[in-house]
Amino acid sequence: MILDYVGVKEINGSLIVLDDVEGASFEEMVDIRLENGSLRHGRIVQIEGKRVVVQVFEGTKSISLDNTRTRLKCRPMELALSPEILGRVFSGAGEPIDGFGDVYPVKRANVNGTPMNPVSRIYPRNYINTGISTIDTLMTLIRGQKLPIFSGSGMKHNELAVQIVRQAKISDTEDNNFCVVFAAMGVKNDVADYFKRSFDESGVLSRVVMFLNLANDPIIERTLTPRCALTAAEYLAFECNKHVLVIMTDMTSYAEALREFSSSKGEIPGRKGFPGYLYSDLASLYERAGMIKGSKGSVTQIPILTMPNDDITHPVPDLTGYITEGQIVLDRGLEGQGFYPPVSVLPSLSRLMKDGIGEGYTRSDHQALANQLFAAYARVQDARSLASVIGEEELSPVDKKYIQFGKLFEQHFVNQGFSENRTVEQSIDLGWKLLSTLPRTELDRVDDALLDEHYIDDPDQITFDSFDSHEKDGSAEDED
Repeated sequence: MILDYVGVKEINGSLIVLDDVEGASFEEMVDIRLENGSLRHGRIVQIEGKRVVVQVFEGTKSISLDNTRTRLKCRPMELALSPEILGRVFSGAGEPIDGFGDVYPVKRANVNGTPMNPVSRIYPRNYINTGISTIDTLMTLIRGQKLPIFSGSGMKHNELAVQIVRQAKISDTEDNNFCVVFAAMGVKNDVADYFKRSFDESGVLSRVVMFLNLANDPIIERTLTPRCALTAAEYLAFECNKHVLVIMTDMTSYAEALREFSSSKGEIPGRKGFPGYLYSDLASLYERAGMIKGSKGSVTQIPILTMPNDDITHPVPDLTGYITEGQIVLDRGLEGQGFYPPVSVLPSLSRLMKDGIGEGYTRSDHQALANQLFAAYARVQDARSLASVIGEEELSPVDKKYIQFGKLFEQHFVNQGFSENRTVEQSIDLGWKLLSTLPRTELDRVDDALLDEHYIDDPDQITFDSFDSHEKDGSAEDED
């Protein structure tokens, strides 16, 4: 039996309240028929006895208290799925917006997902190559991992996201099973056009599924965007056996939409006004990454979030850091010096890196090189701090070597062109060249056998010309 509930008890922002509703379920979808015959959609977000609160996706403007008809659909919000979603562009609520018509679904899936059984999870192994030296060498992205990028307002995280989508790949034997799900939340029209144009011009759009929520779209849609994206990713990974990289930008916009929605429901705010359940809500998204038994696919996440006032202790990056397995931190100082990507090496890490690199994955000397580069660059910061007090001329010869190493490291290793795609081998070889500018006795994180094989004793053989030319090409292209 189908029942229509006529009239609305209250209207509050994007929420409407209905009384005397029988048999309602949490997250159940509803159809809302207005007095003029137009149809809107919503979902039940709160139930108190027979009183239900409905979140209206399209907003509550023109909704009548007396003549609105609401019908419960007896199912949660579902996303239409089929292999043909690759190459398509959807709204934040999963509706096609690329002009190619509706998706003919093989199945429909609840956008809230189903929890992964911990027993069926497989420990993440192997890596995804991004073509960016700092990430691939020092904070390697492992398949099935969740590795966020902590950025700041106005920094080049959008360019970095585009570069990762364009360059990311797995081993050549499996490359046809690799795809990307890209979700943008609260972006301006020009940024959305930039994403679409960049993916189209670089020829990767055919392996990308895009979900775009614009700044002028309802905030309710923004809270659905990452769930729709992850539902599509789970389908492609666990039913189509693909390795899926999910990039979500900007999670701060998502959290702020959640805060606004929570406030409209009258919930008690927590730190900085965010709801007390922000941690569990973010965990319900991030924990949808991984690999499971019985499927050859994987879901890997790179959430991108902007830290208000560059404050890493803000609730969104703070809670994200607790849930995820590391972070990539962008540094405004490096960007101010013209370095791209401005990855701050020392506060960045990948906790699963040790299990997806080395012999059989990248190179046997990868871990030792990464350890030594971290240690050497940390010493650079100490030498710079000392130089700021006593002057660089008063430093010891070894400290002067570290100062020089730091300049070369930032100029040639951290800095690379927007269009430059380095292999892992190139990045590791470049790392050894840089370490060879330091006295061999300073390299105490590497055993003698590796030093005998890779350390360059003759300073005249240490050149960076090939990388310099790439950087100039890339930066010129970026400026264009």
